[in-house]
Amino acid sequence: MIFLFFSALTVGFSGAMMPGSLLTYTIQQSLKTGARAGILISVGHAVLELGLIFLIILGLGAVLQSDIAQAVIGLAGGALLIVMGIQMVFGAVRGTVRIQAEDGQSNARNYKLALSGALISAANPYFLLWWAVIGLGFIMKSYAALGLGGVAVYYFGHITADFIWYVSISALIAKTRNFIKEKPYRILIGSLGGLLVYFGVTFIVGAFAYFN
Repeated sequence: MIFLFFSALTVGFSGAMMPGSLLTYTIQQSLKTGARAGILISVGHAVLELGLIFLIILGLGAVLQSDIAQAVIGLAGGALLIVMGIQMVFGAVRGTVRIQAEDGQSNARNYKLALSGALISAANPYFLLWWAVIGLGFIMKSYAALGLGGVAVYYFGHITADFIWYVSISALIAKTRNFIKEKPYRILIGSLGGLLVYFGVTFIVGAFAYFN
């Protein structure tokens, strides 16, 4: 069981540490609202992964692997990231984005961060495909070894990697954000917004490949 947990942890780190839209969003929100952003975004991400595991166990992994599902996910997810990215760029240009000095957040704000963590993860067709193909293999092996308990151990090992990475990044960003002046902050937010637009475009371009 210990071996299974650390195997899941290792594989989880290999995915969590790859640059992508979720990391970009985590950095942006950590600059804006502080260290709690990483925790809340990770919670949303973890809830989505738990739901995916249930769907895969129910036999819906094949649906996620289908061309039509990948195309729809790529188009919808790409559009979401482009809209979010454009909003960040416009906010940076207009000077409407601000570093908030306090980490206190309302329940509505907490909910929004957690929901965004799930939505941005779901917007990535490669994330869903990974779970439908590679994740399915790990789940089957875990179940064969220890039953549902094995699946639970694998899940907790996997999300532990996500929490360690994103919370660490968020805490580091939060520690240094007060030293960032307004203009460099706006440039950074605009750049991060541009990255989200880039990821969105690549998702949409990839989706059109399924129509050929």
